[in-house]
Amino acid sequence: MHRLLVFALVGLIAQLVDGALGMAYGVTSSSLLLLYGLAPAAASASVHLAETVTTALSGFAHWRLGNLHRPTIRGLVIPGAIGAFTGAVLLSSLPAQRVRPVVAGFLLMLGVYILVRFALAAVPRAQRPPRVRLRYVVPLGFVAGLLDATGGGGWGPIATPALMVRGNLPPHQVVGSVSIAEFVVAVSATLGFTLTLGWEAVAWAQVAALVAGGAVAAPLAAWMARKLPAQVLGVMVGTAVLLVNLRTLFGAAGITGLARPVGYAVVAAVCLGLLVQVTVRSRRAPVSQVQHPATD
Repeated sequence: MHRLLVFALVGLIAQLVDGALGMAYGVTSSSLLLLYGLAPAAASASVHLAETVTTALSGFAHWRLGNLHRPTIRGLVIPGAIGAFTGAVLLSSLPAQRVRPVVAGFLLMLGVYILVRFALAAVPRAQRPPRVRLRYVVPLGFVAGLLDATGGGGWGPIATPALMVRGNLPPHQVVGSVSIAEFVVAVSATLGFTLTLGWEAVAWAQVAALVAGGAVAAPLAAWMARKLPAQVLGVMVGTAVLLVNLRTLFGAAGITGLARPVGYAVVAAVCLGLLVQVTVRSRRAPVSQVQHPATD
């Protein structure tokens, strides 16, 4: 019972971060299930089954609050679902361990760019209507869905920063659109895992605990994404991208011992300083935080 409460707490925290920043639910939950002793495929299958419920609740909350851009959602959903299904079916044959450090390095650079853009550049919000290019969004959805299924978490960490650096959408619409599209991705991945592994691979008790915690956090996370100033939300997304991908890069480089916590501490301290800076600045000039309309 105590262990299930831990899973519920992790589900709550993971969904709070995922719903507010557009990432980290799969990474956090998969890591816990792997620590619990599940095989990678079984852990990914269990996480995606839990996400079919938590992403539905999160997506509904984002929709009610207007945290969405419909063309972006339409561009992400179908290729994301195809990528997730493909990744689930081919999990055992894809060289995920070799691909993941390369992707993590690329995302690390995106994280740094996001931090610079929102914390240092002080670029005013654009007044033109938001727009997206399908030739960019469609392949992004496929790759994010593919890596999400193979690694148990990757949809948000890939899709959110990649859309954020384009600068065409305000942060809360990026987070909301990615979260809404994630429901279809989770369902597609779950279907793929069901066809290849069957239901017996699912850790049902742990899934139920993750769902319970995530259900509590979903509405609050969507509200946070809507209410946080654009610069503050951007810096928080950049920080999450850095911290999530540092873990992968440390593992690929064989960095262990004291070097890991020192590295995390240095990055966290720099990001915290930037977060304080943009928070103070946004309070002094709240008028500059112009939000785009929630429609397309």
